[in-house]
Amino acid sequence: MMQKHVIIIGGGAAGFFAAINIAEQNPDLKVAILERGKEGLGKVKVSGGGRCNVTHAEFIPQELILNYPRGEKELLGPFHQFMTGDTIEWFEKRGVELKVEEDGRMFPVSNSSQTIIDCFLNEAKKHQVEVFYNHSVKSISNQNKIFQIETSNGDFFSEKVLIATGNNPKIWNLLQDFGHSISKPVPSLFTFNIKDERIKDIPGVVAKDVDVKVLETSLWSEGPLLITHWGMSAPSILKLSAFGALELAKRDYKFQIEVNFIKLPFEECLEVLKTLKQDLAKKTVFKTTQFELPKRLWHKLVFASNMNEDSRWADLNKLQLENLASQLTQAIFNVDGKSTFKEEFVTAGGVNLKEINFKTFESKYVKNLYFAGEVLNIDAVTGGFNFQNAWTGAYIVSQNISK
Repeated sequence: MMQKHVIIIGGGAAGFFAAINIAEQNPDLKVAILERGKEGLGKVKVSGGGRCNVTHAEFIPQELILNYPRGEKELLGPFHQFMTGDTIEWFEKRGVELKVEEDGRMFPVSNSSQTIIDCFLNEAKKHQVEVFYNHSVKSISNQNKIFQIETSNGDFFSEKVLIATGNNPKIWNLLQDFGHSISKPVPSLFTFNIKDERIKDIPGVVAKDVDVKVLETSLWSEGPLLITHWGMSAPSILKLSAFGALELAKRDYKFQIEVNFIKLPFEECLEVLKTLKQDLAKKTVFKTTQFELPKRLWHKLVFASNMNEDSRWADLNKLQLENLASQLTQAIFNVDGKSTFKEEFVTAGGVNLKEINFKTFESKYVKNLYFAGEVLNIDAVTGGFNFQNAWTGAYIVSQNISK
């Protein structure tokens, strides 16, 4: 039976970050992490293809919150307390320099998630945070203001508890005993499965800037679109999957999308094509790729408009021009199913946000019970935002607990 001042359940990003900051801010506190796996920080390891996408170079709280389909309004206050700049400074003070990529994502200069893991493990050791691996939590109870936590490897007592278990249905069930309600988890970051001649055999092709909308909904997004072996991915699709998580789950991941590959209205595109018909009269449509589209995608869209490799611009009739304009600006694809985006499995769902005090990240129902990270019903689009939520929540928790 072990007595600690603070027990943190979950040895992931939020758990380690909170533990280190609590122990550093108040060295008198005995802090322990309980992790069910044989090692922690699993998501940190695989994030960003093994490079760890630590945060995103967005420094205005009002702008940053727009990347959270769930948690947008709740995070505004917290981001004023601990923001992207604070994250960068925190890591730099501990010898981990971050860099910004073109799309705003931030990674360690080393390009390795191991740098972040080593930083956490060293800091935890330095500040005497005890980490108990292979400790799966079986029950949590609270008597006379003391929490008792039963694990697969012994019992623990503490005055304060932080739940940082991410998406863990077992823990969510235990929290319902404390009166918390849980929003049912559904996948939030996923790619679209599409079988279609127009994208067959051209995996790896990227349309740099497209508009995509999900028909019969108000869901819409823009950005790069990547054609894969299974269908479509990249930010434009992942944004739709995050903001449409609940809606698309309801449709059992069967729906239609309309893609505008060139971000021009149909009429305007048609006018451009009519001009090209005159300017490029003798050339074949197939060989004169337009609108800065990838060649292989242009070829597919030309074929889909009832033309062949020998069709010349001069010979195109009104219907063929309209077909091509339509394929370029309002191509409809049938989505049938989803695939997980890399290993970065994110879900929408978790502890109801109305039950949390976002000044402290403490439960409104149980004193000294705190939450951070994805155990809450907060999730974000891809790009380092889920981690920023973890750092911010964990830091605010650490400030309150260490007092």
